[in-house]
Amino acid sequence: MEEQSIEFRYDTQLLIEGCEMDEDDLREYIINNFIGDSYAGGGDEDLMKVHYHTNEPWKILEYCRSLGEIFDIVVEDMDRQSRGLQG
Repeated sequence: MEEQSIEFRYDTQLLIEGCEMDEDDLREYIINNFIGDSYAGGGDEDLMKVHYHTNEPWKILEYCRSLGEIFDIVVEDMDRQSRGLQG
């Protein structure tokens, strides 16, 4: 059985409190400016959720921190998970 390669290794998730950007603009900015896939998110000016697969999660964290306070940060290594290791 051939092992499938994961193009974007890190499942990056976080919440942003106090983000003044609307959810459509945030999605478009992240998709157009950070290499990755599988964006999911939403929310409002009080609380925004971001979920994105990328090889450079620190760039997503840094950008989102510039928009507001970030918390509930999760970065999981999907390559390790696919090999049965703790992500």
